[in-house]
Amino acid sequence: MHVLSLLICLAAFTALAMATDRAQSDVLGRELPAGQSRVLRTAGWALLLASLAIVVSVQGWGLGLVSYSGHTSLAAGVVFLVLIVQQRRKVQRRRR
Repeated sequence: MHVLSLLICLAAFTALAMATDRAQSDVLGRELPAGQSRVLRTAGWALLLASLAIVVSVQGWGLGLVSYSGHTSLAAGVVFLVLIVQQRRKVQRRRR
């Protein structure tokens, strides 16, 4: 259950990050149309709610919210670090 919730949170934060203009420019080299960004944003929030529902249904509200908080924090941190590393590698390639 923890692995599933974490994977869903990773997908959610990836979708939310890719819904931003900056991440689209950094990763894709262009900005997506507004409709696609809206779909990514909606999918990200829906995945976060799905992860919350899974954790709370298995562990209850008390422990489930604590687990969910940990999963979202870890997933957001991983996505944030991946975006930073990707950007730094891109800058290093330009310097060579």
